[in-house]
Amino acid sequence: MITVTEVTATAGALKRLSDEGVSIWLDDLSRKRIESGNLAELVDTRNVVGVTTNPSIFQAAIGSGEGYEEQLADLAVRKVTVEEAVRMMTTADVRAAADILRPVCDATGGRDGRVSIEVDPRLAHNTEATIAEAKQLAWLVDRSNVMIKIPATKAGLPAITEVIGEGISVNVTLIFSLERYREVMDAYLAGLEKARAAGIDLATIHSVASFFVSRVDSEIDKRLTALGTDVALALKGKAALANARLAYEAYEEVFSGDRWTVLAGSKANKQRPLWASTGVKDPSYKDTLYVDELVAPGTVNTMPEATLNATADHGDIHGDTVTGGYAQARADLDAVERLGISYDVVVKQLEDEGVAKFEVAWQDLLDAVAKSLSSKGVDGE
Repeated sequence: MITVTEVTATAGALKRLSDEGVSIWLDDLSRKRIESGNLAELVDTRNVVGVTTNPSIFQAAIGSGEGYEEQLADLAVRKVTVEEAVRMMTTADVRAAADILRPVCDATGGRDGRVSIEVDPRLAHNTEATIAEAKQLAWLVDRSNVMIKIPATKAGLPAITEVIGEGISVNVTLIFSLERYREVMDAYLAGLEKARAAGIDLATIHSVASFFVSRVDSEIDKRLTALGTDVALALKGKAALANARLAYEAYEEVFSGDRWTVLAGSKANKQRPLWASTGVKDPSYKDTLYVDELVAPGTVNTMPEATLNATADHGDIHGDTVTGGYAQARADLDAVERLGISYDVVVKQLEDEGVAKFEVAWQDLLDAVAKSLSSKGVDGE
């Protein structure tokens, strides 16, 4: 548990981050975190104003079994399928977290206090199934402060438009490239236009676009290291920040254009950039790198708890570290490209791997739940 002394000593960096216009969301959720009061405590003491989940997070939480025994026993008695059991458990957690964060949602007019849950990752390349799953998840959770996560695949883009057009708030995930990010923003605006035509109050629709950070460095750094030249090695640790900063430049451009101005007149909300995958993968980098260096107004930074605590302890929050850095960001990415490392190839690979990793985590979760149900005398089929 966090002590009063620790709160007094460490709240400074997190408060400064919030004061700079960055919303701090926790990239984790479990039944234990909810029932122990830990999530509420993080809201009270760590400036946490939202929660994100993904298949890997649920696989780790439910796969451990801790806190889920009673519900698993009830589901086994009902002879539910494995997939239904998983959805009942994940939506129960998201619903409970949404209730904890409801006061934040109310206080911020719906801007924060959000909890995200992802569509089945196996549907990432099926538009119609993604739409149906998103609507079903929104119905199952039944909380206005839920966000449905839809991957930014080609098939996901029209699904984003349709789901936003239904008045459902969306967290677009697995964005790696600047081109795809622009397509995501376009899909969001098209969804708002569709919702407005249907008479839906645009003020009730919120969205974030989850732009992944550390995985870009992991892949490009690996290629730079393989080259091994002084020029290549000097570029390590620069690509991810450059990519994210140029994404923010695109955000500023789109949400100051004529198309947006019309929607803003109908009280639409901007789709905020969310920095995802902010835990550093390279131990030689400062553990708060992707927090300290991605401070910009109107953004969200979703952090695993280790990164959240590291920021509280020794984060260096010194104002906006994004705007004004666009020329250098372009120069850094251009320098990587000149070394023969294709940006387009890297971001496509990362998108494919991102979907695949979530599919594996989801299958591992299904397998773990099937085993639990079977141990209680149910085969889960």
